[in-house]
Amino acid sequence: MQMAEFVCGGCVCNRRGGCVFGEINLNFWQGKNVRLRGVEPSDADIFFAWNMDSEMARRLDFVWPPVSEAQVKKEIEELSQKKLERDSFTWVIEATSGKAVGSITTHSCDARNGTFSYGVNVIREHRRKGYAAEAIQMVLRYYFEELRYQKVSVAVHSYNEESVALHEKLGFVREGTLRRMVYTRGEYFDVHWYGMTKEEWERSIKMEGAAEQPIAADAQPR
Repeated sequence: MQMAEFVCGGCVCNRRGGCVFGEINLNFWQGKNVRLRGVEPSDADIFFAWNMDSEMARRLDFVWPPVSEAQVKKEIEELSQKKLERDSFTWVIEATSGKAVGSITTHSCDARNGTFSYGVNVIREHRRKGYAAEAIQMVLRYYFEELRYQKVSVAVHSYNEESVALHEKLGFVREGTLRRMVYTRGEYFDVHWYGMTKEEWERSIKMEGAAEQPIAADAQPR
């Protein structure tokens, strides 16, 4: 027999008072420090400005040729109309102030095997504030808990030390290195492949939560 459910204090409970899902944020995409939202046509000027940063382009891919405002507007207009296609999507990362500070895009989504990848970028002046980490965690939660994916893989250029440190801090495992796969600044660089399974992600979340718990007064180190 099915039991009716109702919302009580921010969680979904059944009529016997048992909590079904625990605490629920009414907006899945609203975090403590950032909000993820879809791309809007009005974001064209923002993306055009980001494209002017050649070092950002180098970290993400390679140094791109100059792109016209008309081309960026056309691409952003098309991107703003896209829904979740083959489980791939692009979000704009917003700070609590409402300012767009970066973007995160999922790709290579393989629903049959439950694997996916992503690329994330936060503009230079807003790095080291935890925005990328929080955006990644929201996307991982969505794919692991809502879309039934079981593993994420990320390619990181060896010279992108900030991204290497970020993914290792989040609990990703370096699964291998492909040597001399990227050419830039007149040199060849390696590509590190990082991976995380759903179970590893769940353990990392529990460990992070435990670390944030206050230490009891009688258990503090002396």
